[in-house]
Amino acid sequence: MSAADPKLHAEQVRSMFARIASRYDMLNRLMTFGRDHAWRREAIARLQLKGGGYVLDVGSGTGDLAFTCQQMHPETQVVACDFTPEMMALGKARDRAGVIIWALADATRLPFADQSFHGVVSGFLLRNVTGLDQALAEQVRVLKPGGRIVALDTTPPSPGPLAPLVHFHLRRVIPALGRLIAGNAAAYRYLPASTEAFADAETLAARLRTAGLEGVGFTRRMLGTIAIHWGLRPDARGGRDGPTG
Repeated sequence: MSAADPKLHAEQVRSMFARIASRYDMLNRLMTFGRDHAWRREAIARLQLKGGGYVLDVGSGTGDLAFTCQQMHPETQVVACDFTPEMMALGKARDRAGVIIWALADATRLPFADQSFHGVVSGFLLRNVTGLDQALAEQVRVLKPGGRIVALDTTPPSPGPLAPLVHFHLRRVIPALGRLIAGNAAAYRYLPASTEAFADAETLAARLRTAGLEGVGFTRRMLGTIAIHWGLRPDARGGRDGPTG
């Protein structure tokens, strides 16, 4: 999947996620040996929410992070946005109480006013966006001063004695699961390839600092193939009471 034309690449990514939407969550559980639940809870904990307010889940897909946030902080209003309607439709079907606000939106052009949210979180989004710095800038823009951004994503595995095993899992096991369960090996070749081509954890931390965040940190999980990054928008006066389009 070529990224030479950003618009074409974005449409290809959207189409790919639309095709695998119905099996995406199941495959996530299998590929991560069920550990993705714990990572999502850790990501929400890293937001350090103080109660109430608004949280934005960017690239929410079927809403796993949004639901986790709402369960951990029921007093918080969660807004879930994604640019793949098929993924969001599955999330809305789960949201029988209507506790989440759902919005169709591109991560590089968020339809929300400046300083609308007390926290911004994403799960497995950043390696798929066509403009990483623009996506980060948008998250900072809609975040209130004093709020945190947290990003859960895959990260290129580091060299070491376990590297061959990790690469085998990425290049062989994951595509095989995609073929057997989702009937789409190509999509699950793209996902490992996008991991190996993505910025490593240290580089992504630097990009977060460049975007204007302070107190940036990260932790690795699952033999170094998963990273949770966080950063704080410097405190200042101002901000809105909630999200508006």
